Amino acid sequence: MHLSELSIVNFKNIQDANFELSEKVNCFLGNNGAGKTTVLDAIYYLSFCKSFFNPIDSQNIRHDEGYFVLDGKFFLDGESERIFCGLKRNEKKKFKRNQKQYDRLADHIGVIPLVMIAPSDTALIREGSDMRRKFMDGIISQYNKAYLDTLLHYNRLLAQRNAMLKHQWAEGKYDTTSLEVFDEQLHAHGTELHLERKRFLEGYLPIFSNFYQLISGGAEEVNIVYQSQLSEAPLLNLLTEHRKRDYRAQYTTQGIHKDDLEFTIGEYPMKKFGSQGQKKSFVTSLRLAQFDYLKELKQRKPILLLDDIFDKLDDNRVAALMKLVSEDHFGQIFITDANLHRVPDLFKDENVPLKKFVVEKGSIDQL
Repeated sequence: MHLSELSIVNFKNIQDANFELSEKVNCFLGNNGAGKTTVLDAIYYLSFCKSFFNPIDSQNIRHDEGYFVLDGKFFLDGESERIFCGLKRNEKKKFKRNQKQYDRLADHIGVIPLVMIAPSDTALIREGSDMRRKFMDGIISQYNKAYLDTLLHYNRLLAQRNAMLKHQWAEGKYDTTSLEVFDEQLHAHGTELHLERKRFLEGYLPIFSNFYQLISGGAEEVNIVYQSQLSEAPLLNLLTEHRKRDYRAQYTTQGIHKDDLEFTIGEYPMKKFGSQGQKKSFVTSLRLAQFDYLKELKQRKPILLLDDIFDKLDDNRVAALMKLVSEDHFGQIFITDANLHRVPDLFKDENVPLKKFVVEKGSIDQL
């Protein structure tokens, strides 16, 4: 699987760019702010139907322009696939596969498996539990469409139950009968999601640990612990037991929407006790494990986007990563760097097909 052609019009700071790509390594080189990361985000958009960095679609339109267009030609299992995304201000986003528009954007998730590694990944450690749930859900949703549908149903039911709780509180009427209907449905969907998250961690954790040992040189032990209220009791029991508390709080306090992943180094939280280098190695290993996990389940190599990887790892760790690249561990790779020579020099002694592009003030030229 690979992306052979990409067209970008009025997306963020790129006005108009069209280029053909290498099946293996593509380097986008230039100063910070020139538009290198925008290229990667455009590719990410064609996989996930949204930006990696800004979820508000209209804010991804360039300056005062009225629209943006992204168009990519992919090869999946030897077949050509055209993926198109267009957005006009104040209109609904159009997303098409081979000129056929999707009725639901969720149906496209998983068609183009992709992994993005970016400096902002450290937010997975320092920010709240919602970031780590989205990370976990994003991986599972790429190989399990039923999971994504169940998650969407759960979130809709949760929003409706919360609205009911607020209404009851405003009216001063506590009514368990209306809550019971939501609780039974949340229990069914939440239990299914909980079990799938457990299965995911069981398969994912050994892969993650191996990558961390490779990148860090085996200096320390790390772990990921799945924390869930459903590990203590069935969700229906929890919802029933906490109804009065939920009524007073005016929102649902129990469920898989409270799940979290605890990241540890040794026996201590990575957030508090990990060094900057350890944190960078940790999040990079999370993403590389995501790649291998998806590769095994999807039976194809995801596209790998490496945004400013040199900000995340020292030279030795970058060299270990590039060795994996040269050994054909990965498929198609896109790398950004402010240094015009560093990435090409890393591959100069390897027999790896490589294309170099210089990005300057939103324009892109192949070297």
